[in-house]
Amino acid sequence: METLVDIFLLSLLVITAFATIRLQDLFAVVMLFGIYSLVSASLFVVLDAVDVAFTEASVGAGVATVFMLGTLALTTNREKKSFAHKPLLPLLVVTITGLALAYGTYDIPRYGDPANPIHHHVAPRYIEDSLPETSVPNIVSSVLASYRGYDTLGETTVVFTAAIGVLILIGGARRRRSDKDDSSS
Repeated sequence: METLVDIFLLSLLVITAFATIRLQDLFAVVMLFGIYSLVSASLFVVLDAVDVAFTEASVGAGVATVFMLGTLALTTNREKKSFAHKPLLPLLVVTITGLALAYGTYDIPRYGDPANPIHHHVAPRYIEDSLPETSVPNIVSSVLASYRGYDTLGETTVVFTAAIGVLILIGGARRRRSDKDDSSS
């Protein structure tokens, strides 16, 4: 039954991605990006990665959608046609990248296999040594805050950089509007 749910959610992701590619109304594209992130978060919940699902739901479906809508409010709602656009080159690059990623998954150990290295090296060390090393009684918090501190800092940096980018876009659009209003007066 769980496999059917996985297949259904993955199918929704593919359908949403193709719909996003085909649309030229940027508002609809932004909404589909939000739906894509929400379906991704649902898939992460089904795969028992609830922490990643929370992040995807809040950043992907929430903050990123708000930023894109804010940016869209300052620009046009329609995609501009580019005559120099060659659709085969990006398709070729995406196909090669996808095939390389699929090829890279052949080395991954089977999901849930008790013989996986993580069950013999990483998890026991966190369980036994996280309290003495970090003084944090919750193992998940100690992993996220101490052992993966740089990773969390990197994620925070990405969100901060995105926010700064949106603020720069908003500031530039306001400046252009005020310059246009001054010149028409």
